[in-house]
Amino acid sequence: MNKLQEKMVKEVRPAMMKEFSYRNPMEVPAIEKVSVNIGLSKGVGDKEFIEQVSKDLKMITGQSPAPTKARKSIAGFKIRAGQIIGLKVTLRGQKMWDFIYRLIGVALPRIKDFQGIKVTNFDQKGNLSIGVKEHLIFPEISTDDLKKMFGFQINITLTNCDNQEEGISLFRMLGFPIKKD
Repeated sequence: MNKLQEKMVKEVRPAMMKEFSYRNPMEVPAIEKVSVNIGLSKGVGDKEFIEQVSKDLKMITGQSPAPTKARKSIAGFKIRAGQIIGLKVTLRGQKMWDFIYRLIGVALPRIKDFQGIKVTNFDQKGNLSIGVKEHLIFPEISTDDLKKMFGFQINITLTNCDNQEEGISLFRMLGFPIKKD
C-alpha cells in the first residue's frame, strides 16, 4: 500500500463522508481504473515506431499495452481493416495507485507552464481525462535513445460518483492540482 492509497483510506474517505453526508464508507466515490490510450496517427504503418511506443508505454505504466486495431478500412486516412492504429493500457489495483502517485508527484509538475488541471477535464460523473502532449514528463523515459515523441490520453474512472462536484472534491483531497474557477 503506497502513501496515496493510505491517504485515501485514512483521510479522504472520512472527509468525503463528512462533506457529502454519506452514512456508509462504501458509498464514498473511489477510483476504479486508469486507462492510458495512444493513437498512432502518423506512425500507423511504421513497425519500429509502434515497438518504441509500446516499450515506452510499458516503462511508464508497468504493464504491456494491448494493440487497438481498425475495424474497417478508410481510404482517406490510408487505414486498412485489422491494422494497428493505437495502444491501450488499463491499470487497476496496486499498479493503478503507483501510476497515479507518480503522475501527481513527478509527471504533472514537470509539464512546462502547468497551471493545474481544468475543471472542464471532468465529465458529469466526476471522471477525469488528461491529455499529455509529451511522454517525456515521466522520468522513466530517457532522452538519449529517443527517436520520436508522442502524446497520450489518461482517463481516471470513478465508481459510486453521482456528479462532477463529488469527483472534483475527491481528486482535490487526493492531491491533484486542480485549478480554482
